[in-house]
Amino acid sequence: MNFFLKSISFILHPLLMPIAGAVIYFFTAPRFMPFEIIQLKISGILILTVLIPIVLFFLLKSLGAITSMHLENVKQRKIPLLLQSVLLIVVIKLVIDVYNYPELYFFFLGVLFSSLSAIFMVLFNIKASLHMVGISAITMFVVTLSVHFGVNLTLLIAVLFVLNGMVATSRLHCKAHTNLELILGFLIGVIPQLTLANIWL
Repeated sequence: MNFFLKSISFILHPLLMPIAGAVIYFFTAPRFMPFEIIQLKISGILILTVLIPIVLFFLLKSLGAITSMHLENVKQRKIPLLLQSVLLIVVIKLVIDVYNYPELYFFFLGVLFSSLSAIFMVLFNIKASLHMVGISAITMFVVTLSVHFGVNLTLLIAVLFVLNGMVATSRLHCKAHTNLELILGFLIGVIPQLTLANIWL
């Protein structure tokens, strides 16, 4: 059980949540999109939100700016979150077209606002759970996709809510966060997605 709960923090790492949201979108949206275009978009998002951040992580770790990929130390969060925000802006500007992919565009815009909110929290020495930010943002995005497209995603939504609980349990088990930090992370993930959904729903 100890291994399982710890592994949840790696499997559902916040770094993987943007690409997960993109994959869910492309394979649930009931509109025709050439598979080559989907591959191109997913590849671009994967490079910008996963591969480049991993390279930057090792660079920052070698420089002594951070000590762990989970960013337990609140003071070490500022630079990684700023870099992530810049990469999200690149995705929004160069990869996702608001006219062709409005739902996904606003998902990434919401993720950007969540990242900026987490940076704002750091300024006050508050460590919101980034794991909860990621999984809750995807959950809210899938709920709004289901409503918007009129597609039955009940099973996926149920699984995501279970994963929310598993992530929270994992972070508590690892003593990485308090209940308040988990709640803050949940709200920081959900509120931007819910707010921006009013634009495209």
